Amino acid sequence: MKNHDEELLNWTPVMPPHTETADGEPRRIGVELEMIGPGVDDVSDIVVRQIGGKLDIESRYEHFVRGDDAGDWGIELDYAYLKERGREDEAEDELQGIIEDAAESLLRVGAEAVVPVEVVSPPLPFSRLTDIQQLIVKLRDAGAKGSGAGLTYAFGMQFNPELPGLDAKTVVSYLKAFFCLYDWLMQQSEVDMTRRLSGYSASFPGTYVRKVVDPDYWPDQDSMIDDYLEENPTRNRALDMLPLFLHLDKDRLRDVVDDPRVKPRPTLHYRLPNCEIDRPDWGVHVAWNDWLQVEELADDQDRLQEICAAYIEWFDKPIARIFDNWAEEVTQWMEKSAA
Repeated sequence: MKNHDEELLNWTPVMPPHTETADGEPRRIGVELEMIGPGVDDVSDIVVRQIGGKLDIESRYEHFVRGDDAGDWGIELDYAYLKERGREDEAEDELQGIIEDAAESLLRVGAEAVVPVEVVSPPLPFSRLTDIQQLIVKLRDAGAKGSGAGLTYAFGMQFNPELPGLDAKTVVSYLKAFFCLYDWLMQQSEVDMTRRLSGYSASFPGTYVRKVVDPDYWPDQDSMIDDYLEENPTRNRALDMLPLFLHLDKDRLRDVVDDPRVKPRPTLHYRLPNCEIDRPDWGVHVAWNDWLQVEELADDQDRLQEICAAYIEWFDKPIARIFDNWAEEVTQWMEKSAA
């Protein structure tokens, strides 16, 4: 255990090909981490000790750590009713308030056994993934458990990586790279069955994947967004593009998706990885090293076009799709490309 901790605490993230945005600013990444075990109070104390800053208790179920130059850290029990109940003032009727508090207490006891506490970082420079890594070690030491700790748990770690450019070619390059590597990423991530069944990180429709990975598919921004929304008007995708498209074209997106949970961000929203925080060898490096393959492929147009053509050929052979494993094909292709 100690050897694992020392290795994780000394980890330095490998950088992607592009570490700056088109404006010359450092690219940033937000990380969301779900777990059970320590409650909101305990997790908040750990974040304060690791990051510094001052704790701001907005409600019993929503805390913020303020003072980080990157922005505020959020810690919350991810349960809508309890969060809303926690924001309310005292009930005007004392008896009614007592009854509601008792009911809430019973609900909270049950919720804390199955509903995750979520830590949401502000947008951090890539180099500060080390803060996430160190936080994971301390949360694990405090008894945090992840998706593998129970059959009903569907806890994840989500990345919100800022893009190096917001032009349509850059965005489509990332989509192509992600789709070509999706089966391999699923295999690497070992996404557990509960999370697959939950639909929170669902795969994309095959018709849309086939359209995007076509080597000739390079739409303008309007067509890119329209094509996506036609078949994916939902947050529940392994790579949720709605925050980015809301940032790029608010009116176009809101004409189709009016979900208030979708907030504008110049980022992708990668929802695939499990949170396996109770495993001594697990940390942010696991998902980050896999995501780097998407970064590198999106940046290399020759390799990207090559694998897109290979994927289209495989995709258009129904028999091959039954008997062959595209994830293994990707592994062999990676090994060949690296040679």
